[in-house]
Amino acid sequence: MPSSSASSPSAASSSASFVSPPPSAAAPDPSSRASLVAALRAAGCVFAEDEAELILATARTPREAADMAGRRAAGLPLELVLGWAEFAGRRITVEPGVFVPRRRTEFLVRQALAEVPGARLVVDLCCGSGAVGAALAAALGPVELHAADIDPAAVRCARRNTAAAGGRVHEGDLFEALPGELRGRVDVLAANVPYVPTGEVGLLPAEARDHEPLVALDGGADGLDVLRRVAAGAPGWLAPGGRLLVETSERQAPRAVAAFTAAGLATRLAVDEELHAQVVIGTRTG
Repeated sequence: MPSSSASSPSAASSSASFVSPPPSAAAPDPSSRASLVAALRAAGCVFAEDEAELILATARTPREAADMAGRRAAGLPLELVLGWAEFAGRRITVEPGVFVPRRRTEFLVRQALAEVPGARLVVDLCCGSGAVGAALAAALGPVELHAADIDPAAVRCARRNTAAAGGRVHEGDLFEALPGELRGRVDVLAANVPYVPTGEVGLLPAEARDHEPLVALDGGADGLDVLRRVAAGAPGWLAPGGRLLVETSERQAPRAVAAFTAAGLATRLAVDEELHAQVVIGTRTG
C-alpha cells in the first residue's frame, strides 16, 4: 500500500511554529538551521534535522528557506515543499497533485534491470512523475522510452523528468494511451499501479490522502482492479521474453500472482523485506 515517504506532521500552522522572542532579546534568524529544526520539530516532523538540511540546501534565499519550513510545518509533504523527490539516486521533479515516488519502488527498478539488462524499449505505465521510466533509462543507456498516465498533471510532470532520456509521455487510460506501433515490442513494461483498497484510502497518512490524486491511490474494492487490467493486456504488448513488473502488497501478492498467471505469463514474486516491497514479475514466453 502506498505510503508517504516522509514523516507525517500535525496540522500546525507556520505562525505557531516560530516562537516570538521576548522584547529584550535579539530576534533570531528564522532561516537559521536551529530555528528551522525547532519549527519542524514543533510541527511533529520526526526527521526535523534532516528535513531542515534539505530545505537549506534547496532554498535560494534565507527568506525562501523560512517560507519552505512554514509550509512544511503546516502539513505540506516535504517533497512538494522542496519540489523534488530523491529516487534511485536521481532528483525527480514533483508538483502538487502528482503522486510522489516511494523509495520502495526502487526495488521494482532494480528487478527490471536484473531481468532485462539489455532492454531497448521501455514503457512506464501509470507513470505518475515518470520516476520509474527516468531511472530505467538512466541505468540502461540509450533506450526508446514511453510513459503514460490518465492524469494530465502527471503527464506534464513526467515529460519534464523523462525529457533528458528522450521520453515520449502519453495521456490516457493504460494501454489505450500507447502508440499501436509498440505492440509486441516492449522489453520492460513497468506499472506502478494504484493498489490501495477503496475502503482503506481514508487510512493513509494525511500526506498521501490529502495531497495526492485519488486515481493514483485507489485500486478498487480489493486494490487489484488496475493490476488485473494491466496483466490481462500486457501479453499483447510485450516482446517475446519481455517482462511486466508491478508493485503490490504482501497481503495482495497471491492474488496478483494469480492474475499474472491467468494472463498466460510465466510469473514469480520478488520480495525485499527491508523495504517491505513486493514486485510481481511476468514474462511473455511465447
